[in-house]
Amino acid sequence: MVADGKAASLSPGLTRDVGVVVLPGFSMLAQACATEPLHVANRLAGRTLYRLSTFAVDERPVASASGQALLPQATPEEAGPSLDLLLVCAPGPLTSSVPRSLFDWLQRQAAARVVLGGIGGGTEVLARTGVLDGYRATLPWPRFEAFARAYPRVRLSQQLFEIDRDRLTCGGGTAAMDMMMTLVGSHHGDELAERISEHFVLERIRMGDEPQQVPLRTRLGHAPQSLVDAVALMESNIEEPLTTHELAEHLGISRRQLERLFKKYLQAVPSRYYLNLRLQQARRLLRDSDRPAGEIALQTGFSSAAHFSTAYRNHFGMTPREERLG
Repeated sequence: MVADGKAASLSPGLTRDVGVVVLPGFSMLAQACATEPLHVANRLAGRTLYRLSTFAVDERPVASASGQALLPQATPEEAGPSLDLLLVCAPGPLTSSVPRSLFDWLQRQAAARVVLGGIGGGTEVLARTGVLDGYRATLPWPRFEAFARAYPRVRLSQQLFEIDRDRLTCGGGTAAMDMMMTLVGSHHGDELAERISEHFVLERIRMGDEPQQVPLRTRLGHAPQSLVDAVALMESNIEEPLTTHELAEHLGISRRQLERLFKKYLQAVPSRYYLNLRLQQARRLLRDSDRPAGEIALQTGFSSAAHFSTAYRNHFGMTPREERLG
């Protein structure tokens, strides 16, 4: 269907049939973020690029997490054979059992080479079905640890969304909108995707390789408080980085103790971890603003634009200028 990391594509003039199956307790926000960009794409293009259908395991209205109900148009048994994309929107963790009939339907869709997507807990439904084995996939960050244990054959990612060949997954919420606008861009060009973003008054379309914003304490799990404090100090001192010795002094521990904590819990030396934080911040500024690269270099603790460019290229495989052109 598609190359690794690329979205599925059909002939430019065809209408794509998109199905969305919702399970009880699904996020109404995530469902809307996944479908509204497609409605807007149709309106801006002046023709039907995407034809949407809503499915549920039976004909009854499906209650969302907020108590609002969505009336499905059909059940899997009533679905035609013409779907191009099928999205599963579910809560995470799953709040009810998933019928065997739904798993069977998803497996038949996969065998028919339909592109499958997971929104929020929908990723877990796909994983349980087995159709994500060998694929990169992501889901809302609170489920990372449990998901990794339950589905070792899935290549878990902590990014906003993943488009891996004929599988799409995201962290739920507004990440679904970024994923779907990226998909539209791959089908019909970046200009249409950008117009959709402007319609929703968004500054930009976030890219899939951006990490989910996981709370610091959650990211570090059961690490000692001194390590949590060290990372918090780094994150609050990006423009004027502290040395490893200064960090240790602030925390009241030795430099060697600090280095051992980073190696044990983060598999990195403090200076390398700190550099990664600064470069990630620089990448966000390059993508989100039109500030000169030299100014961004100073804002992220680099003494010169040349030093910044070299560090950026070594870390991301491209220069700051190439990042912006891309």
